[in-house]
Amino acid sequence: MTMTSLQADTLYRTCTLNGLDAELSSTKHLAPLNEIVGQERAQQAVEFAMSIKEKGYNIFAIGRNGLGKRTMVLRYLNRHDPNGDASPLYDWCYVANFEETRTPKLLKLKPGTGMPFKKDVEKLMLRLVKALPLAFDNEMYYSRSEQLKNQLAEKQQTALGNLTAEAKEQSVSLTLTTQGDYQLVAMNGEEPHTEESFVALPEDEQEKFEAIITALEVKLRGIARQLTDWEEEFSDKIQKLNEEVALEVVSHFVKPLKKQYRGHTEIKDYLTAMQKDILENLDIFLEESEDQVALSYAALDKKMPRRYQVNVLVSQESEHFPIVVEESPNYHAIFGYIENATYKGTVFTDFSLIRSGSLHRANGGVLLMDAVKVLERPYVWDGLKRALRSRKLNLSSLEREVTLSGTISLEPEPIPLDVKIILFGDYQTYQLLVHYDPDFSELFRVTADFEDEMERTDETELQYARFISSIVHDNGMLHCDRKAIARIIEYSSRQAEDQNKLSLHSADIANLLRETNYTAKAANANMIRVAHVEQALQRQEKRVSRLQDQMLHTFRNGTTLIDTQGDVIGQINGLSVVSTSDHRFGLPNRITATTSWGEGEVMDIERSVKLGGRIHSKGVMILTAYLSSLFGKSARIPLTTHLTFEQSYGGVDGDSASMAELCAIISAFSGCPINQSIAITGSMNQFGQAQPIGGVNEKIEGFFDVCTIKGRHSNQGVIIPQSNAHNLMLRKDILTAVDKGDFHIWAISHVSEAISLLTGKDAGEWLDGNYPPESVLGIAQNRLNAMRK
Repeated sequence: MTMTSLQADTLYRTCTLNGLDAELSSTKHLAPLNEIVGQERAQQAVEFAMSIKEKGYNIFAIGRNGLGKRTMVLRYLNRHDPNGDASPLYDWCYVANFEETRTPKLLKLKPGTGMPFKKDVEKLMLRLVKALPLAFDNEMYYSRSEQLKNQLAEKQQTALGNLTAEAKEQSVSLTLTTQGDYQLVAMNGEEPHTEESFVALPEDEQEKFEAIITALEVKLRGIARQLTDWEEEFSDKIQKLNEEVALEVVSHFVKPLKKQYRGHTEIKDYLTAMQKDILENLDIFLEESEDQVALSYAALDKKMPRRYQVNVLVSQESEHFPIVVEESPNYHAIFGYIENATYKGTVFTDFSLIRSGSLHRANGGVLLMDAVKVLERPYVWDGLKRALRSRKLNLSSLEREVTLSGTISLEPEPIPLDVKIILFGDYQTYQLLVHYDPDFSELFRVTADFEDEMERTDETELQYARFISSIVHDNGMLHCDRKAIARIIEYSSRQAEDQNKLSLHSADIANLLRETNYTAKAANANMIRVAHVEQALQRQEKRVSRLQDQMLHTFRNGTTLIDTQGDVIGQINGLSVVSTSDHRFGLPNRITATTSWGEGEVMDIERSVKLGGRIHSKGVMILTAYLSSLFGKSARIPLTTHLTFEQSYGGVDGDSASMAELCAIISAFSGCPINQSIAITGSMNQFGQAQPIGGVNEKIEGFFDVCTIKGRHSNQGVIIPQSNAHNLMLRKDILTAVDKGDFHIWAISHVSEAISLLTGKDAGEWLDGNYPPESVLGIAQNRLNAMRK
């Protein structure tokens, strides 16, 4: 049976850029693409979610890293026009709550109002800090306060003078001790009685003096109480005087500010409360208590009291809704936190030490985060769900939540939350969240599923060329000529493993362009040409191909046994793919099958020693079923077959060797040798139909490289499933060899075609209960029948 191998022009799809105008010779003249190519489905999902304001329509963007998920979303958001449907934006400020200091008051202000208001209050405070002391340091104030002091002193002197005179008439002296206490002492003429002289007095005189002093002490205590009342009355009058003086000063400065912000009710209410508090806390401005004043000014850059600071948590600089990307989504970075300050060994906090998080800054807009990073950080996921459910931002201390200590902390008023969350993650993360977190589907109702590849047509090639142009323009690279653009598009098809597809893994294309740009600049070129692209690709492969070179060396020195010419019974060259973290390559594997008298079993040695994976074991079972349908229609097959990958010491998985294994078994059954010049890859079903496999390009290239090492001749080639023909994007040296007839690639649709190619004989078809006696299956059938007899 003869089969025609594939032509060279079918093994690689060249990019002709038919959709690109002939006069456009480079990316310099090609308009950059403003959106990520090929992600229309994901973009529509983002548009849908952004247009719905109800709770729960947050977005989970699914796709492998490098697909440009974040870039696409950011580009869409940056040009997204809410058309008046955008959430209203506000400036959010915290100020002191003068009635309850533990719950700072929240001010919701019009966009762009927060910072000017903060500066206005700072100016007001700086003026008051200077003006209030001056108001109490002038002759008018001194005169009025002195008058009050004199009135008090006069009352005190009159009351004490009357008592002193009354006591003197009764020979008793009223004196003031060095400790500041009043003392009543009996007089002995002009001198006070000593203890000896008083004892020497007659008893009735002593009793008289004691009664007089007792009566005077009662009056003295009454006068002392009256003095206290007068002092309190004096303090009230001084306080009233101070408030009158201060009110005149404060209202003079506050009144214009109230007028300026007359349209802002919250600001006017705050200014009224602040004015009242200033009058009640004048000592802060007059510096009457050094320690208290020092603490009230501590740790602030400006000379103004802390309690009158305006803490602008969020300031909207423009009307465009905020777009925030949080690279490090820890608890404090997202939800904000309350700092502590230390002053002279005293740790304290207040509303001015409240700091915003990314949710505060994104309020009214969009917050973008990486899902895995969010899930890795403690308490973040629960906090995020709580905020989205309540639609409020409660700024609570994480330390207080996670410890048992009862430390005093602030409880600021919660901020209303209206934000869209966009999480970026892969399929595994998405499935885990759906499976294990029932809240996830309620809070993230929109999935933006990013494609890995797109159809390759003239129109999409043009789009891809514009995408390349956008990378070049955005990064200030040298421009690419037409051939370089075409080569990069061909590379994209190779990455997609399909002639009719283009890879959407934009990170790979961007990296290739950066390396190509470096190569071109190193060669002092003024433009990126196809030779620079090829050189960059070669260098890229060189960096990651150490393991490939080592394994190819084992074929060169004979450590790994392989035949690339001659004929052997029960032996065939299968093809496999070896993958590292950043590279994969193909290599041939010798597969052998031996037979012995038995019950028709196929013993998979790989499975027996637990080196075979489940998919590989399934492939062996399928070929066993097909083998039974060939030779076991009327009687049991009297042979046991042992099947193995020679010199395979690691795990084997996948079913892409099942056709090769079947051919080796048929060879062992029939005694027809297999041509070692040909390698085969492909899986099969129970009817013998060839099924597609992955890594077909790498497998063909791996066998070609080994043939080059062992010695090339014109009969060598590879058999692949017909359904893999569109996946071929082979190296140029293989295309040249195929074009010259020095290497062959056959595409088959049934395993019988492979048997014919490998043995050089017709495989044979079942007819009237037998296979043709000269066919491979006929020879095998006759041998089995002889054994059965």
